[in-house]
Amino acid sequence: MKVDVRETFESGLPPDDGHPYRTGVWRPQHTEYDAWDLDVEGTIPDDLNGVYIRNTENPVFEPIHRYHPFDGDGMLHSISFDNGEARYSNRFVRTEAFLAEQEAKRSLWAGITERPSDAIAEHGWGARTMMKDNASTDVIVHRGEALASFYQCGELYRLDPITLETLGTSEWGGRFPAEGVSAHPRVDEHTGELLFFNYHAHAPYMHYGVLSAEGDLVTYVDIPLPGPRLPHDMMFTENWTILNDLPLFWDPDALADGHYSNTFRRDLPSRFAVIPRHGTTDDIRWFEADPTFVLHWTNAYEDGDEIVLDGFFQHNPTARGVDRRKFEHKGFETLDMNVLDARAHRWRFNLVTGVTREQTMSDRCCEFPMVNGRHYGRRHRYSYNARCAQGLFAFDGLIKHDLDTGVEELWEAPDGVFVSETPMAPRDNSTGEDDGYLVTFACDVVNDRSDALVFDAASVGDGPIAKIRLPERISSGTHSTWVPRGDL
Repeated sequence: MKVDVRETFESGLPPDDGHPYRTGVWRPQHTEYDAWDLDVEGTIPDDLNGVYIRNTENPVFEPIHRYHPFDGDGMLHSISFDNGEARYSNRFVRTEAFLAEQEAKRSLWAGITERPSDAIAEHGWGARTMMKDNASTDVIVHRGEALASFYQCGELYRLDPITLETLGTSEWGGRFPAEGVSAHPRVDEHTGELLFFNYHAHAPYMHYGVLSAEGDLVTYVDIPLPGPRLPHDMMFTENWTILNDLPLFWDPDALADGHYSNTFRRDLPSRFAVIPRHGTTDDIRWFEADPTFVLHWTNAYEDGDEIVLDGFFQHNPTARGVDRRKFEHKGFETLDMNVLDARAHRWRFNLVTGVTREQTMSDRCCEFPMVNGRHYGRRHRYSYNARCAQGLFAFDGLIKHDLDTGVEELWEAPDGVFVSETPMAPRDNSTGEDDGYLVTFACDVVNDRSDALVFDAASVGDGPIAKIRLPERISSGTHSTWVPRGDL
């Protein structure tokens, strides 16, 4: 392995840090690397060509009050493959907030579990808004640029997908929305369009938009909701986009009092806004279903008169009935997907009758689903899901779920090894939906190392066919993407 250390940032965190989301699999790193001639166990396939990028949360300074993992500074990790060779880079996303805190040498923003007024009263400085836009949630690639985003809506920070060189923020010819863009914008690989939404605490509470393959904002419309909501993801088909109004949202009384607290209304249905891709507000079709919260959708496609939507239904969105004394930090019980009881689920919306049908697709706790990117918006058979570890927000295995037969093929990580969201990478000249590879980053807490793992997508249970050593053990994190070399 050959390594170039690009920059190391001095940490302001305590050396004896005992926080569960700043230690173990969530231990942050503060050094940026470029590395090549990487050490490999097994063989990197010659027909695996493209780039895998993952976002992570890497806090640098002690928080103003309480720390939540979603408060961490965004850091992208990129491993690119070219004819059997691999190259790795990692970089902090140099957001406006990251740069301001680097200059101040301290935290300036309140976190997700804080009341902004409390932080201001206690410290008298720095807490500018409820949360800083740290671009640490999602990453996609559109028009040859990696775009890092934040789930509470913010800028899209642009980076080179291979080198992770900072390129600035998206401007869209001066038409970038004042409300920002939420995490989980979606790219249709067939048309080159980017579909997105945002949400906020004032009417109409949500907008939906489409950026063309040429980078022009061609659609931006209101999605009127009854009040402030917390949508996290969206999905699309060839002709339709699906947005949601789920009955987990900010408590209105708490919001009126100046702070943010979630409530789940089991007496309200889940509502889905189905809108033509380039439709108007008047074109929205609303469908209702059983109350739940869905963190992530798997895919959607059209089947005759119906739209089929797959995702992960939470049976216990607010951790009801859980003994919170077992959780050291407030609110962390809702990071355990086993507590939230997330299960693969399917909804069918009939565009003729207006009827919704739904069914559970698995009894196994999984999340962070991925499909072959060429199948987004089109019919899919397979999803590649991360198995939820017990007791914390992390993943200890990979599952290939055949949604036609119901068969789930499991690869279980060794004890102390945790994996990431795992996209499917079609091999060059791929001929089938599972004709390719899975790529993920693994964090081995026991041996203090990280590897990029490559699996044969047709036989996940056989384990990795290549393990590629990284320069340093990296933190667990959130979302990732795969982009074929030809799409760059």
